Amino acid sequence: MKNGADLGFGHEEHPLLGRRVRDLASGTEAELMAVVAEEIPDTGRRWARRAYIRPEAGGRELPTAVGNIEPLGTD
Repeated sequence: MKNGADLGFGHEEHPLLGRRVRDLASGTEAELMAVVAEEIPDTGRRWARRAYIRPEAGGRELPTAVGNIEPLGTD
């Protein structure tokens, strides 16, 4: 089982940071704000990499799996 140290706990660099992406799970188009390795609450100390995206309408950032994001266009 992976732990936070194995994943490099905290914020990570990602080539799509600041770019428009699509969340394949929800179809949401948004800007990739952060990629973070973090503990998932209520799972017995399981860690995962999450992407945080902010829809164009603004508001709160939404989490999704890093593998669920794909770039939009060539911006």
